[in-house]
Amino acid sequence: MNLPGHPFTTTTWADVVPSIHPGITGEAVWRSQQIGDTRIRMVEYSPGYVADHWCSRGHVLFVVEGSLETELDDGRTFTLHPGESYQVGTDMEPHRSSTSTGARLFVVD
Repeated sequence: MNLPGHPFTTTTWADVVPSIHPGITGEAVWRSQQIGDTRIRMVEYSPGYVADHWCSRGHVLFVVEGSLETELDDGRTFTLHPGESYQVGTDMEPHRSSTSTGARLFVVD
């Protein structure tokens, strides 16, 4: 991973100031760091969250808790559970997220 000029650091995610992102229903709480062009986030989706947009950004996404439904713009859907991840490149397959149960995710993009 290319994190130019960035020394070894640790993160206590509970200490990172959250930002709230409403969905069509529910909300996403992001705790984010930006290192160069790389964004690193711990994301919590509330139960019933449905994203209000299609995303074209590339991600590596790991499910820490809960379950995540991911829909691709071609109609395919995937359900991820704790310990599972997805990877997608920028501008490859637009996707959007939802969860009935809530989810905690670790995302690098």
